[in-house]
Amino acid sequence: MKTNTRKATIDDLSQLAQLFDEYRMFYHKTSDFLGAEQFISERLENRDSEIFVVEEDGKLGGFVQLYPLFSSTRMKRYWLLNDLYVNSEYRGKGYSKVLIEEAKILCRTSDSCGMYLETGKDNQIGNQLYPSAGFKKYDEVNFYELEIDQ
Repeated sequence: MKTNTRKATIDDLSQLAQLFDEYRMFYHKTSDFLGAEQFISERLENRDSEIFVVEEDGKLGGFVQLYPLFSSTRMKRYWLLNDLYVNSEYRGKGYSKVLIEEAKILCRTSDSCGMYLETGKDNQIGNQLYPSAGFKKYDEVNFYELEIDQ
């Protein structure tokens, strides 16, 4: 069994879109493979996110997607780890941690000041994974959201 992690390319689009669609369904969204494929294609073509994949014997088993942000007070780039997903067939192999390590390398090589993420309070796996990967829970600010319906 050959496993590696690498930056996603347009050649990964079909498999990556399938994983992205599964990820969205995990978060209670309706399956939309064509929409997922278009969204991921745009991210790859526009280079407005960084996507890393874990591959086992030529098949993608998971991905992490990060978006660039900037910290005005630190005057540096900051990364938002927005999406992390491992297909159920590949869970329990440490792939989530491997993908997080790729994200950490991106932070170091892009001279950023760090990364942040959010996860649901009821995401038991994530709430164990992230502290074990070095993330600290930050309770010093309130997080607000404004949704714009279309």
